[in-house]
Amino acid sequence: MIKRIEIKLTPEESFYPEGIRKNLAHKSGLLPADEFEYRIIKKSIDARSKHPFILLLADVFINEKPDEPAEYKKRLKHSSDKKKVIIIGSGPAGYFAALQLLELGIKPVIFERGKDVRERRKDLREIQQFSKVNPDSNYCFGEGGAGTYSDGKLYTRSHKRGDIFKILKLLVEHGARHDILYDSHPHIGSNKLPLIIQNIRQTILHFGGEVHFNSKVTDLIITDKKAEGVIVNNSDEYFASAIILAAGHSARDIFYILKNKKVNLKSKPFALGVRAEHPQALIDEIQYGQKDRSRYLPPASYKLAEQISGSGVFSFCMCPGGLIVPSATSPGELVVNGMSMSRRDSEFANSGIVVTVEKEDLKGFEKFGEFDGLEYQKHTEKKFFEAGDGTQKVPVQKLIDFTEGRLSMSIKKSSYIPGVYSYMLEELLPVQISKRLKKAFVLFGKKMRGYYTNEAYICGPESRTSSPVRIPRSQETFEQLQVKNLFPCGEGAGYAGGIISAAVDGQNAAKKLIEKVS
Repeated sequence: MIKRIEIKLTPEESFYPEGIRKNLAHKSGLLPADEFEYRIIKKSIDARSKHPFILLLADVFINEKPDEPAEYKKRLKHSSDKKKVIIIGSGPAGYFAALQLLELGIKPVIFERGKDVRERRKDLREIQQFSKVNPDSNYCFGEGGAGTYSDGKLYTRSHKRGDIFKILKLLVEHGARHDILYDSHPHIGSNKLPLIIQNIRQTILHFGGEVHFNSKVTDLIITDKKAEGVIVNNSDEYFASAIILAAGHSARDIFYILKNKKVNLKSKPFALGVRAEHPQALIDEIQYGQKDRSRYLPPASYKLAEQISGSGVFSFCMCPGGLIVPSATSPGELVVNGMSMSRRDSEFANSGIVVTVEKEDLKGFEKFGEFDGLEYQKHTEKKFFEAGDGTQKVPVQKLIDFTEGRLSMSIKKSSYIPGVYSYMLEELLPVQISKRLKKAFVLFGKKMRGYYTNEAYICGPESRTSSPVRIPRSQETFEQLQVKNLFPCGEGAGYAGGIISAAVDGQNAAKKLIEKVS
């Protein structure tokens, strides 16, 4: 017999298997000593009262054994050169597309402009410590994509778009903790994710796939409106039955290649703003109602949203116990993002606070056509960089000082390693973005008492929330509308917004192209 049970536990009870088992037994009408097994389906925190508690949904198995979930790695097949697909990019869309192709017996050949995940760390150190930006290896480019060193947050709303459980289970099979299968806001951590990504690569190689690093796709081979191959590093030609384009949201050069090939591109909505950093202890106190967070509770997070003058202002990529990191992909620009280690044990909490960029915000950029949002994004990043001393130091301002238009006279410690300096951010942000942010921060302070404080800093720009360009594709086949055998997917194509949604989109693209290589 199987009973699905929901129980409410103290944080301490939920921390130990004995506490979970005792409460499940009681709710099921059993004794703790009785023979039964259980499987957690969902775990979440209810912090609405002064005493937060944990909600667990679990299946209790009485007098029977739980079935083990399918092991997806066992479905993979060894591939040969007879059926071959090129994949541009080794982020979640690219790697999960490759795994799906191997399940279908098709050989994936992956070209990644950046370095493998281990070598990539050296370039992250260079930008952190010496402000040296490698345009092909940074926080956005390299094995694993932008999510590798951005906390590994796995939360998504894209449950209707594909098999989310399969993505999570594959991550577990490659080394992720089992609790990502049921945690309501799962994450892996930037210190754990690299090994998992290496393991996925080894699986791809084991089953006959290829992964090429330092291999920048510099052109597409298109004949009679049919994609046939790619040119890598301006010299080497590679051919295949189809191409999956999973280059990521910052691969601007890919958009220009497509434009030169007369491919129709579209400007799409995106968001731009700042990153706010609070003491983690303050966010814990606000969210949990406790001066000192229990060691059985995770660092608290938050989610905020407001409509200001018809435009959305919202928190994005919130990192409890995290760090702010430099995410520029070219010299001469400034971009920030957030990340956390698996333990989320930094003394700071940070989150992007961004504003939806409306068409009227793009006045003056109309001449760029489908690249109006892209140029707006580039213009802001360049303006922030030029305000400084030519390094990756970021301009910062205390939160209330920003809303009230005052220069912050003293800057305390920040998690941002390259360094910070005081500046009036409204002089760097687009006018309408600045106005909406100011109004939103005041309202956020009313929703979260204590959030609106000069203990918090904001810095910027947070400008790579998503791609400002979409590559149109068929809704049914995922194929690019003007070029056959070209399958754009993931964040760079404008169809995803995070690790899981990008992985699902890559998986779906691989399924759709099967007719092209059969």
